[in-house]
Amino acid sequence: MRYRGVARVDRKTKNLLPRLRPGEIAVVDHEDIDLVACESLVGAGVRAVVNARKSISGRYPNPGPLTLCRAGIYVLDEVGPQVMDLVRDGDVIELEGNAIIKCGKVVSTGRVQTLASLERELGRARQGLARELDAFVSNTIEYARREKSAILGNLPFPPLRTRISGRHALVVVRGRDYREDLRAIRSYIEEVRPALVAVDGAADALLEIGFSPDIIVGDMDSVSDEALRRGNELVVHAYPDGRAPGLERVRRLGLDAIVCPAPGTSEDLAMLLAYENGAELIVAVGAHTSVEEFLDKGRPGMASTFLTRLKVGSLLVDAKGVSKLYRGRMRTGYLVLLIIAALVPLALAAAESDIAKQILRLVVIRLKLDIGLL
Repeated sequence: MRYRGVARVDRKTKNLLPRLRPGEIAVVDHEDIDLVACESLVGAGVRAVVNARKSISGRYPNPGPLTLCRAGIYVLDEVGPQVMDLVRDGDVIELEGNAIIKCGKVVSTGRVQTLASLERELGRARQGLARELDAFVSNTIEYARREKSAILGNLPFPPLRTRISGRHALVVVRGRDYREDLRAIRSYIEEVRPALVAVDGAADALLEIGFSPDIIVGDMDSVSDEALRRGNELVVHAYPDGRAPGLERVRRLGLDAIVCPAPGTSEDLAMLLAYENGAELIVAVGAHTSVEEFLDKGRPGMASTFLTRLKVGSLLVDAKGVSKLYRGRMRTGYLVLLIIAALVPLALAAAESDIAKQILRLVVIRLKLDIGLL
């Protein structure tokens, strides 16, 4: 099989995503490429993904690459780090078998991944999860000792323009199934009107379903310019020493932002901001809760998240997986009531018109045929 297209190249997959166009070839350097990144590549409509490293290294069960294969995307793995220099952004390349061809010459080769080969690697990774789990738990305990005073104490949170006190706060994170879960609680958002707190690129998911975020929290590296401009308030997550790499981008767009130094993840900071500003309830969508998700995210431990949930736990409701909890379906009773409601005006008209009476008879006969009474 042969694929030809424009190559989009970046060592950071999240930096690559905004530049991708349908039919292009993504060239990444991403070991254990995570599920959210894979879903975003599928959403971008890429034709193929070329990875300098192993998409599944075997450290832990990483289901992300399966998403690519199931979407019919060609996956070429382990082509080597040199590909990032040999193929430039915007080059037209061809993929034939396990070879990358540029200007008629093979510049690198790798390993073609299929659904079957990825499932085998995923199975082997599950067997080695226990070792990774031991290291993860040790790191979590170590970081928890270091960060407990900062998170469980009183961090100096800046005042916000957005009123949160006495309201629900919906914290949206780019985690597994976050788009589906967000759509599943759309009626809750419309009826309750919670303060909408988006963590980085989750702001774009809110825009997709018709809501503008009240607050965007993060280092601003995976959120679109449009979302940043439409966010009512921006909070740049800074390192505890005050460095805030995301502030430069915000200023480049001519926008104002609050800088908030804090340990842990931007997800943790968003929940703490809602808590400290008096939220009545915190509803989390897409939040990271399992070991696999944290390993997928590249975190060595979950100390900050554990401590954050310890602090806000009495107010926290996790909407993770709500889209899979119940899927509504049209019931026969509802359909019958709908038909009766539609027939009422026809019946009234039939009392006054011979033509309407004939039409009504035809409609009734048709309904009987459809439901098997004739």
